[in-house]
Amino acid sequence: MLTVGDKFPSFDLTAVPGGPEGLKGEFVQISDKSDAGKWKIVFFWPMDFTFVCPTEIVAFGKLAKDFADRDAVVYGVSIDSQFVHLNWRLHHDDLKDLPIPMLADIKRELTEGTGVLAKEAGVALRATFVVDPHGVIRHVSVNDLSVGRNPQEILRILDGLQSDELCPCNWKKGDDFIKV
Repeated sequence: MLTVGDKFPSFDLTAVPGGPEGLKGEFVQISDKSDAGKWKIVFFWPMDFTFVCPTEIVAFGKLAKDFADRDAVVYGVSIDSQFVHLNWRLHHDDLKDLPIPMLADIKRELTEGTGVLAKEAGVALRATFVVDPHGVIRHVSVNDLSVGRNPQEILRILDGLQSDELCPCNWKKGDDFIKV
């Protein structure tokens, strides 16, 4: 699995766009070159039409503006096709207003390239990568398939990384930094 300091892999995936555009059935291409110069939050979920996944996707979506305020974009990725993503958005009330894109990694290229493929299950683990504007991984976390993650913690970590300071345990934006 890729880790902190590694270069995030190149990718070019078809996606269901976020927002109202995502309900029209028109797809977009998103690559590692998209949103150049921004921080990227790339989170993987196992597959669509499951139970834990929409809770995480919606939670990341609710924080999309907070991430955007920090010059970061959020990309959600699973091994499902863009057609499955679209169908899920159209038929799951909580996903209809999703403001973030859903990337289709049906060939598992990005899932395998990051090393987050759960081999026995054949799906992505619940992995989250924070990638800086230079394409370098600055944070990675992975949960087992059965446990959802906390997107608020990813926002806190992004704040700490962007501060370029020493941040103590449980530090939050606005708190004091460690002075040496």
